[in-house]
Formats: sequence, C-alpha cells, structure tokens
Amino acid sequence: MKNKKKMSVPLLCSIFLFFAALSLWVFGVYMIGFSGHSYMIEWRFFSLCSVDWTFPVVIDYISIIFSCFVCLISGSVSLFSVSYMESEVFIRRFMLLIMAFVGSMNLLIFVPSLITILLGWDGLGIVSFALVIYYQNKKSLAAGMLTVLANRIGDALLILGICFLVNWGEWRIGYGMTDSFSLLICFLVVVGAMTKSAQIPFSAWLPAAMAAPTPVSALVHSSTLVTAGVYLVIRFYWILVESQEVLWFLSKMGALTLLMAGLSACFEVDLKKIIALSTLSQLGLMMFTVGIGFPLISVFHLLTHALFKALLFLCAGSIIHSTGDTQDGRILGNLNFLLPFSSSCLVLSSVALCGMPFLSGFYSKDLILESAFGGFSGSLEILVMLTGAGLSLVYSLRILLVGVFGQNYGNGLVSYGVESSYMVVSIFILSIGAIMGGWLLQSVWVGVSGFSLVGVLGKVIIGVVTVLGLFYWFVSYFLKKVFGEKFLGGWVWFSSSMWFMHLSSGSFLAGIGLKLGKMMHLHLDLGWMEILGGQGVFSVLGSGIKLSYFAQSGNLFVHTRIFLILLVFVLISSICLF
Repeated sequence: MKNKKKMSVPLLCSIFLFFAALSLWVFGVYMIGFSGHSYMIEWRFFSLCSVDWTFPVVIDYISIIFSCFVCLISGSVSLFSVSYMESEVFIRRFMLLIMAFVGSMNLLIFVPSLITILLGWDGLGIVSFALVIYYQNKKSLAAGMLTVLANRIGDALLILGICFLVNWGEWRIGYGMTDSFSLLICFLVVVGAMTKSAQIPFSAWLPAAMAAPTPVSALVHSSTLVTAGVYLVIRFYWILVESQEVLWFLSKMGALTLLMAGLSACFEVDLKKIIALSTLSQLGLMMFTVGIGFPLISVFHLLTHALFKALLFLCAGSIIHSTGDTQDGRILGNLNFLLPFSSSCLVLSSVALCGMPFLSGFYSKDLILESAFGGFSGSLEILVMLTGAGLSLVYSLRILLVGVFGQNYGNGLVSYGVESSYMVVSIFILSIGAIMGGWLLQSVWVGVSGFSLVGVLGKVIIGVVTVLGLFYWFVSYFLKKVFGEKFLGGWVWFSSSMWFMHLSSGSFLAGIGLKLGKMMHLHLDLGWMEILGGQGVFSVLGSGIKLSYFAQSGNLFVHTRIFLILLVFVLISSICLF
C-alpha cells in the first residue's frame, strides 16, 4: 500500500462514519421506534419585523434512519477509497470533500425549514461540482458545469419560493396556505426538487456526472445528491397535498422519467452509465410514488435502493479498477472467473434491483406496485409503471452480460489485478445490507410493515412483471437479429440518446446558457453597464472633482466667471417662477 500515512485519513473517516451509523441506528430503534415520538428542537437567533429567525432540527424516524444509511454508505465508500484512491496525491483534500458532502446531506436531512435547508442544499451543489471536476480535464469540467448549472436552477426556484413566503410573515412552509401564492410556492418547491433528482427535463446532468471518481459516483447516486430532491418532496409532502395539481404533475414527470431512463439503459454500452440510468429510473419511480400519494413507501424504497445501488457502484468500481480503468461494455466480460467476489456481489446487487423475493429491493418494490394497484392511479400511469418495472430486469441483465457473463474482448491476464482487503470488506458490508436491509427496515418501521390488499389479478400481474421484462429482452434480441439495424436503428438511436434530453436541458444550460452569459458579459458588463455603471459613475465623479478643484483655484477671473454664471441662473429661475 502506497502512502500509508496519507491513506490512514480515509480509514479514520470510515471508522468514524460507521460508529455514527451504529449510534444513529441504536438511537432510532430504541428512542424513536419504540416510543413512537418525534422531537423538534428550535433555536431562535433574533426577531425582525415580526419574523423569527430560527434554526429548527427535526428528529423523527425518517431523518434518523436516513442519516444512518447515509453514514453507513459513506463509511463503506471511504473504506473503498483506501484502495481505489491509493495513487492519489491529494487524498486528504478528497476526503475533506467527501466529509463536507456527507455533512451537507445530514444538514439537509435534519433541518425542516425552507430557509435553513438552503445551507445543506447549496452545500451539496458546491461540493458536487468540486467532486465531479476532480480529475481536472475537459470532460470533467463540462460535466461539472452542466451539474452545477442544473442545480443552480433548483436553488433559484427555492429562493423564489422563500420570497413568496414573506406574504405570510414566515420563512417556513406551513399548513393552511390558502392564498393565491400557495400553488405557486408548492410548484416552485417541486420543480426545484426535480432539478436535483434529474427528472425530465433536467435529466442530462446525471449521466454526465459519471466523470467523477467511482467512490463519488457510489455516494452521489445512492444516498446523497440525487436523493435530496426526493427527500425534499417527502419532507414537505403534507404541505404539497393541499395542491393536488402539483402532485398530479409530479406523478406524470416521474412516470416519464422512469420510462425514458429504463429504455435508455437497455441500449447503453458504458458500465457506469447503465448503472447511472438505472438510478434515474428508480428516482422516477420514487417521484411517481410520492405523486400518487404514498410518501412513506417512497422513502422506504429510497432507503433500500441506496443499499443495493451503492453496492452496485462499488462492484463496478472494483471491476474498473482491477481491469486497468476499463468500463466499456464491448470490451469487458467473463469476469466471474477473474474477479469472483466482485462479480458475485454485482450479481447480488443486480438481482436485488430486479426485486428478487426476500432481498432488499423486493420489500419496497412490491409495496409500490401493490399501492399503485390499490390506489386511485389511472390505467395509463399503471401501464407505464409496470413497463418501467419490467425494464429494470432488462437493464439488470445487461449489467450482468456486460460485466460478468459476456465475452471478453480485452487484454491478456497480465493487465488484471485483484481486489484488495479494503474493497472486499466495504463490498461485504453493503452486501449484508442488500440482503437484510429491507427485512430489518420493515421489522422496525411500523408505517411500512404489512402489504396492501389487492385482488388476485393484481398479485398475478405483480408476479409476472419481471417475466415480461425477460420477454421484452428476448423479443428485442430476436428482432435485432431478424430485422437488423436497418429498421431498428432509429429506435435504438432515439432510446440511447435519453429522448434527446441532452438537447433540451444539457445543451440549453451548458451551451445556450453559457453563450448568452458570454454575450451579456460582452455587451452589458463590458458595454452599457460600464458606461452607465461603475466606470461611468467614476468618470462623472472625476469630472466633478476636477471642476471643484478648478472652482477653488483662487484665481480672480475664475471667481468672477462663477459669480456671473450663478447670477444668470438666479435671474432665469426668478423669471420662470414669477
């Protein structure tokens, strides 16, 4: 192990995060779970114009369990970084960014006020930009700019919502907002959350953020950045429920994102991007679940998804690290003999993603499907949701074919490495969570224990939806063999391009937005604003000072001219007045 002294930093951070996760789990189970009480602590700094400036902290089962999962996954990522980032010179800087990222997420989790939630919200945006551009090349810079610009839209929308909240003399979203601004405030909060969770039409930045190191991707796409928008909607759900139009809009956008990301993942060749698109698909499922009125089930799926998605990213990172930084699916394959532990855990996480019974994904996914059947959702929404759930098996099989069971077209065995003990331990910890996490959560969480009562037809449809996914994969493979690229080339191109989301959101933000910013800089900052702004005011003040110096020069002729000018001015003023 190189740089043992430097690599002790991520090891110490992982130990601290594991201890914090254990403490939060014990506190949440014994103090919050058994008693059934929630607590809110609020510090008031001062009061100005009948508005209290406070810092509230909410302690309930959602915030405690979510923070526990964030610390557990962050600890595993830090332990994984001991080996993955061993050649990194500035490992202390990297771990400082990781800890700042975790701290911002915990601040977002425990603070329910909209004005103070911006501290964690903006912290996530700034630190994510620094992590995405960590490798300091053109690709990373382009991805970082796209990420930070998309997140800044959400920041601006939340700030606008806070401005409208001044009408109530309150900085926090509260109950009973019946004014004409209530619908607008709820809409601003939901669209701001959609930007952070990469819902349509803000989906382009999430696959682009794969330019970050793999430990960062595991942390960002499992329990921190992309889940911040979902958590914000869940936290303020009981306010949003008073505006049913907003929830209707959220369910439609979530269903479209679920379908779009699932189809795109079926035609992607990059291993990390397939996993990123699967994350986007699951985020659409969570938003859809909130929109149809089941926020507790959505946060349950959010927690179980965080476990097996972090495991999926760490296994992919182990494969990429052991194969000489190779992540192209057209080269990888046949790794079940070369990297048996990472490959087996990759299979485990992919199966959990499909919703295999008695794994973590099964408990939450089955609840979502049963709730959608038992709720008041439309038939088209249920069809789209079932299609997206079936596509999860298709892209999970694609991950396995790309990374484990496919044909290897890479280099010789001399280019392969082996998993280090730190990688094995971190992956093993998350594997236990992917196997038992759903069962443990359902056993201690009363709100999500038990299943909805649906008919026999609903149960049968839920049971065969993954089989339909297999059928789709078989049919698409057969059609591709029979008809070839001549007839299916357009469909493959349309699906693999994420329905051209990179043009509607990515190019608009990173292309047109930056070009407009440059034009405004040239014509406003260096043009009109220079003449009418700072430089113009400076020039006028300079001329006035010169005139003042000239008037105070002490010359008799100067005083005579000033006296005559003032006399003429007084005479003209008196004539005009009288």
